[in-house]
Amino acid sequence: MTSEVNTEAAEREVASPARTRTPWRAAFFALAVLGLIGGVAWALLGSKLLVVRSVVVSGTHMVPRSEVLAAADVPLGTPLIRVNTALVARRVDAIRQVESAQVSKAWPDRLVITVHERTAAVALRAPGGYYLLDRSGVVVRWTAARPALPLYLTRLPVTSLRGDPAVAGASAVLAGLPPWLSRLVAGVAVPSQGEVTLHLRGAATVVWGDTDRAGAKAKELAILMREHARYYDVSAPGTVVTR
Repeated sequence: MTSEVNTEAAEREVASPARTRTPWRAAFFALAVLGLIGGVAWALLGSKLLVVRSVVVSGTHMVPRSEVLAAADVPLGTPLIRVNTALVARRVDAIRQVESAQVSKAWPDRLVITVHERTAAVALRAPGGYYLLDRSGVVVRWTAARPALPLYLTRLPVTSLRGDPAVAGASAVLAGLPPWLSRLVAGVAVPSQGEVTLHLRGAATVVWGDTDRAGAKAKELAILMREHARYYDVSAPGTVVTR
């Protein structure tokens, strides 16, 4: 009996330290994890290790880099993790000549802004010069010299052309013309929705219609122009009209 009691006491003595060490181990690992999280948080938010040290701007030709940086409004030294790239992109998008912008983080210390500028599609005559408009009717820039772009013929003021579907339709047609025909276009008009009309050098007029079947229209027009007419209507291929 005495031997059995001593054995049970010995087992309790051996087991007790193990049970005592287990909570301390758990506490140690918990503190280590908290320390690691705190260190990462400090590195990302509080230290000067992962802050914006440079801002790279690409894709600009008309818009000065300084204007993009001012619109982005991300001071050097800002923790990179705190930069809201979507918000920065929206601020850069607000620049008139910018069609879209993408912003990304290049760890550990760089912000990259890629700009896609608007491209002029047509020119609008103005007092003393010309407005260059993109496909959305946005003024890309103003120039005193006659540009190498078709004139957009309209009586509407330039302030009403932004977002005008007629400008978008004219730009789409011009973009789809074959090179030989594109070189002949001096002006473009949209008298009614979907009825794009081309005014060629030499005073010939081509009623083109919309963007549908551009290839067929171009082939028929090339044949018709051998007759040197002043008016061509290829808006419905197969039933063309000349005079």
